[in-house]
This record gives sequence, C-alpha cells and structure tokens, in this order.
Amino acid sequence: MTNTPADEAPRWLDEEERHAWLGLVGIMRRLEHALDAQLRDEGLTHFEYGVMAALSEAPQRVLRMSSLAAYAEGSLSRLSQVVARLERKGYAHRRPDPADGRYTLATLTDEGYEKLVSTAPGHVAEVRRLVFDPLTKAQVKQLGHIGQRILHTIAADPCDGDRG
Repeated sequence: MTNTPADEAPRWLDEEERHAWLGLVGIMRRLEHALDAQLRDEGLTHFEYGVMAALSEAPQRVLRMSSLAAYAEGSLSRLSQVVARLERKGYAHRRPDPADGRYTLATLTDEGYEKLVSTAPGHVAEVRRLVFDPLTKAQVKQLGHIGQRILHTIAADPCDGDRG
C-alpha cells in the first residue's frame, strides 16, 4: 500500500471517481457470486471451474501447482483444497513432479475434461448475459483496455506480494 506522507493531504475521490469505484466494487463482489450460482447446478464453484479451465489449456492438461496458483490468483493452500475436492470428484489428480520432486503436478483427468466441456456452454452463456450482452462493441474494447491497465498496475505493485 502506498502511504500518503503526513504533510500531504489525501487525494479524495471526486464524485465521478467515487461512482466508478463503487460500481467496480459491486461488480467484484457480485459477479463471482452470480457465476458460482450458475455453476452450482453443475456441482462446481467458479474457482473450481477456473482451475479446470487452466489445466485444460496446459500441455497434456498438466501444470505445477505453483503455476496453477498464479494463474488462478489463489494461494497454494486454497488451491490445494480445491484440487483435493476435484480429486474426490474424479476431475483431477496430483503427483510429484518427476523432473523435480519438490514440486507437485496437477492433472485434469479425462472425466474432468468431459465435465468442463459439458459445463462450458452454460457458463459462457451466463458470462455473456451478465458481462458482454449489456455492452456495446466499443464498451467491450474499453473494458479490455481498462482491465489490462488495472492489472498491469497491480502486477507492478511491490506490495502485491507472493501468492504462492
């Protein structure tokens, strides 16, 4: 966190910034819940779906847990709990990395891949309904640029810390 020097007045948000900030906070809080609700009927959480999607895009559907945690924006401990749930469902499994036993590999099973493929159309439809359908093409492009600028700033923040 960047601290304001004691002799410098805080830069309060103006009304337009405050309005935009509250809208963004509302999106961050409510979108994950809405996507969880849609995926609940499939027996998944949005985080589990994201983990499965990341594994599905990796070569041989395998990633080191540390890489998967970074991709999923979660801690290794949270990811470990999620992958354990996916293992109990038969969607994933873990094993030591043969190249370096200090690491653990997570693999999306064939059953997990099939579950992801069958779940994806409903999930994409809900993402489209909630996020993209209300926007114009120009707004979608702006959203992409805005998201990348904010993510770039967060990634450059030395206070962001290690997630793994």
